[in-house]
This record gives sequence, C-alpha cells and structure tokens, in this order.
Amino acid sequence: MKRLIFTTLLVSGLAGVMAPGAFAQQDSTKRNRRDLDYGIVKITRDGKDSVNKQPKKGRFVGGITFTRIDWGFSRLIDNGSFNLSPNNDFLDYKGGKTSTFSFDILQFGYRFNSNFKVYVAGGFDWTLIRLRKDITIAKNSNEFVYTDQSPVHFSKNRFSSSYVHIPLNFEFRTNENKNGKRFYLVLGPEVSFLLNGKIKQISEERGKEKQYDSYHFQSVRYGGTVRFGYGGLGLFTKYYFNDMFTTSQQAGLKNMSFGVTFGLN
Repeated sequence: MKRLIFTTLLVSGLAGVMAPGAFAQQDSTKRNRRDLDYGIVKITRDGKDSVNKQPKKGRFVGGITFTRIDWGFSRLIDNGSFNLSPNNDFLDYKGGKTSTFSFDILQFGYRFNSNFKVYVAGGFDWTLIRLRKDITIAKNSNEFVYTDQSPVHFSKNRFSSSYVHIPLNFEFRTNENKNGKRFYLVLGPEVSFLLNGKIKQISEERGKEKQYDSYHFQSVRYGGTVRFGYGGLGLFTKYYFNDMFTTSQQAGLKNMSFGVTFGLN
C-alpha cells in the first residue's frame, strides 16, 4: 500500500507539472487552444471555445484520467450500530487507523451543458481495517475462523479488501467565478468487483507476514457516493448497501467511509 501511495503521489506530481489543469476539467477555456481536460491527462481536440465563453451544445466526453482520489476513514456498521455485536467482536478495530483509498482512471459520459454532466468511471478501491486483537483469520473456511496468536503481539494487524469499482456519477457545478473555480456536487451509485482480501501482520517474533484470500468479502458490492467541493478539493462519503461479508453470522454488517477528495470532475 505504501508503494501504491508513493507511486500515486509521484504520478500526480509529474502529471501536475506536465498538465497545469490537474484535477479540473475546464470546458470553458481561458486560452484559444484546442483542449479537453480529463483530470490530469489533457487531450487536445476542439478550438471553438474562446476566452470565458461557455460551450452551448452538449457533447460526449471521456478518456484516461487520474482523479477523484478519495482518502479517508472507514467505519463498520453492525445492523445500524457502530458498536460491534458479539459475533463480530473479533473485528474490533482502531478507528484512527482504519482507512479507505480509491481513485478513478477512466471515464466516459455526456456533458449536457456547462453545469451538468453524466458519466461512467472506472477505478480501484481499498478498505484497510486495523484490527486491535492479536488474531489471525483462517483462509479457505466456510465461516470466519480465527486463532488467538498470544503471546505474539502484532504492531500491525491489517485486514483489507481491494475492489475494481464502476460508479455512475451525476455532476452538478456552478459557473466559474472570477478565479476560474467552481463549486461541485457529484453523486451517484456504484458497483464494485472483488480483487482479493489480504492480511498483513508485523511482529517482533515473526517479522512481516502477508496472506491473501477472499476472506468472505462480497464478490460484488454496491453502494453510493456523494462528493461536494470547490475547485479541485472536496469531501466525500460512501455507503455500501449490501453486507460486507457473505457469511451468515456477519449478516447486517455493512461498511461506510468519509474523507477528502482530490479532483472532483
């Protein structure tokens, strides 16, 4: 995950130097040049827009992008409560270190006018649960089975999932102000497909250990996202409607997240 974050920041920095319009898809240009801006990646196409002139006709937009970078906290909701039931107590976690990270790399849609756009995107999503207890969750079991690893103490015991997500977003934005920025409201449903589950443990006794399995995470997850922000910075919240796991004892256990968004278009 550290390598991923480092690579993400490096790519963001390089692309930001190469494309000054990073994280902001401007349909009204302030220069007489032929460009479309897909997040960080800009593709030149149409020179009809002039200084401060809003496009009048709807058009298809899309391509490769690197935007809607969500970084924040995750919370488990156990049948409507933030307190875990006895069946799920083994998942007791450190709230300040339980996080989410996601971004989009593709988008295709239609801009109806300068203030409204509908598009489908594609990207990746991670949920990282920092467990409090020194346990190891077993792989390849029909139900959740875990073993207490005492006297081994884990300085890190992280239980995580990774998904490919496909959101359908409805973007509303204001006209540009004198600084060339806008307010954004972006909301819509999304469906996600499981890539894998992972356990990462670090202890003095065993060093660093990693294990991979589905760990009963839902193979298909569906939910919704709301983002609100100004310019290229905003806030987001996500909620997933189906259960987090497929096991019967974890019925009603869901996941939500909230945090900061970099890039709203």
